[in-house]
Amino acid sequence: MDNGAACYRRFLDGDDEGIVEIIRDYKDGLMMYLNSITGNFSTAEEIMEYTFFKLVTKKPKFNGKSLFKTWLYAIGRNAATDSLRKRTKYADDPIEEMDFVKDEEDIERNFLKEEQKKHLYQAMKQLNPDYRQALCLTFFENFSNEETAKIMKKTRRQIENILYRAKRSLKSELEKEGFEYERL
Repeated sequence: MDNGAACYRRFLDGDDEGIVEIIRDYKDGLMMYLNSITGNFSTAEEIMEYTFFKLVTKKPKFNGKSLFKTWLYAIGRNAATDSLRKRTKYADDPIEEMDFVKDEEDIERNFLKEEQKKHLYQAMKQLNPDYRQALCLTFFENFSNEETAKIMKKTRRQIENILYRAKRSLKSELEKEGFEYERL
């Protein structure tokens, strides 16, 4: 059973702790996915908050035909699409990620990881929006191709083709920078 579905049912039955657990479990991944659509962390955060606000206020029906996470991400995608459609202008430059240093021994390792993330992030910015979304959902959020297809409103075969082209494009972008990403 999908834990998110159980939490949502608890919330609908009056247990507010259910929505708290949903937000805690899904907020980071949802925001990263929404960032792949918007290309802006601030906008992605606003849409993520709106998605959870919508769950709390409108209490849409979850029919259980998919995983709760798939359903939630589809709601977020629709909110992002609506938001982008309504905006006449939005900032194309995302906010740079901040470096977090836990202790002195990890400085070099953290620096290298951040550099790799920046290369990957910059390369992904150059990709077609469908490519970014598909890569984010399958590789970073571990959705199956079928779940990704539901979220993106495409067929499984279309997602397989998009992923094939996306990986090739991402690899090409990374190679331009002299960087190779190990999962490609």
